[in-house]
Order: sequence, then C-alpha cells, then structure tokens
Amino acid sequence: MSYTAIGERGYAAKITRNRIYELLREGRRIDGREPLEYRRITVKTGVVEKADGSAIVSLGSTKILTGVKVEVGSPYPDRPNEGVFTVNAELLPLASKSFEAGPPDERAVELSRVVDRCLRESHAIDLESLAIVKGEKVYMIYIDCYVLDYDGNYFDTSVLSAVAALMSGSLPKYRVADGKVEKVEGERIPIPLKTIPVSVTIGLIKDMLLVDPIPIEENVVDTSIIAGYTSDSVVAALQKNTPGFMPVDLLKKALEIGKLKSQELRGKLLESLGHALEKQ
Repeated sequence: MSYTAIGERGYAAKITRNRIYELLREGRRIDGREPLEYRRITVKTGVVEKADGSAIVSLGSTKILTGVKVEVGSPYPDRPNEGVFTVNAELLPLASKSFEAGPPDERAVELSRVVDRCLRESHAIDLESLAIVKGEKVYMIYIDCYVLDYDGNYFDTSVLSAVAALMSGSLPKYRVADGKVEKVEGERIPIPLKTIPVSVTIGLIKDMLLVDPIPIEENVVDTSIIAGYTSDSVVAALQKNTPGFMPVDLLKKALEIGKLKSQELRGKLLESLGHALEKQ
C-alpha cells in the first residue's frame, strides 16, 4: 500500500475522506458495513496437494494463499535446541494493478514481517518441539503467503491464512536409530502450536476508528495499526503501518477494540477450520 499525506492527495481525496468520516459518525461505512464490522471470512485448507499444509482465506474479496513446506536441517548456533521457521510474502501482479512483477518491494517485506512477528512474538509455534536431535537436526518450516486478490487489508487475511495452514498441516515423523535420523514412512504428526494468533487492522480518520479497511479507506486514513493477539487476548505484536499520529486515548481504545475483534476472528477461524478439516 502507498500512503500519502492528506495535503498531497488532492481535492478529490479530501472530499472522499470527509464523506467517509461523516458516514462513520453515522455508524456506517462506504460499503454498507458498520465501523467495527469485518467482511465475510471463508477458509479452505488442503488446497495444495504437495505442501505440508496449505490454506486459502478470503476476507471479502481479498484472497490469500499460504503454503507450508517442511525440511530437516541444522539449528541456529545460538538456538541449538529449537526448530526454525521463516515467513515469505509475495504480492502477485494479478492481484492488483498496483502490484508489480520483480523482487519483493517494501510492501511485501512489511507483510512478511507482520505475519512473522504475529507468529513469533505470540510463541505460536512450539520451536523446542521441532528439535529432532537437539543441537544437530531440527524441523525447518517455510511459510509462504501469496496475495491472489487484493481488496484491502491483506495483513489480517495473511495471518489467518498462515495460521490455518499451520493448524491443518503436519510434519513427517522421524526417529533416531543407531545414531541416525530416519524418516518413518507413512506417519505424520501435527505441527505443534501453543496459541492461535490473529491480527486486527484498525484505521483512524480524525476521531473515528474503523476495522478491516478497504482500499478507498486505506488511502485516506490519518494512520492505522495492526495489532497481533494471542488466544488469551494478549497483545503480542504491534505495527504502525502508515504515517500520522494516533493519540494515546484513541490507541488504548483501538487496542480494546482489537481485543474484542480478535476473539471474533479466532472464533470464525476455528469454526471454519473445523468444518474444513471434517471434509478432508
């Protein structure tokens, strides 16, 4: 996403911003939602046959595909008893006219960092359980998020997609025999998770807050934050992804709103995931 100071956006953008603000004061959004209402969420898992876990999550018309791939490798020297995971995000050109082919730009880097931070700082993955032989062999989990269709708020959608892929994924089972690590053919084990993180994106226009912004709203907000929450509704990660200032009182209010919306999002994810896993 590209954000520009209000003064540089032009007269038409100011009119749009004022219109969105007046609607918010009336308890409405430009797309008919209430200020704190998320768009419809759908979750499909097991969509990539050769992946060790995969999911497509749609939030309104925004659609994210996440694939999980597992390998066995050596741990980091400073964390010899822990497994490894990395997150990569790609904004596919087919998803939006504003996405270009080529190396990841700053938006893709930011998206991957937000997903990584939500998972890492919430301690979602039990990294110690990923050690096969401590100090020698560990599971290495690669999480790749692809923006297939963009209609605003790819942050929350990507976190939901990554978590759904991990929850529905599995690891090949290994055993240690005669000092050697051997794969147990035909047996797999769940990816060990300790919490189910979700993120909530909250925008501010003047003194009004809104969640799950669409592009027309993203382009006129004064500022916005992405807050990551654990299953216990604890703030584990916080990213301010736009210029602008959010007063302390509104930040506190935003985080309380995020806490409630995180519970809502997690509930919808678990409900959808339960139905999806029953069909597999």
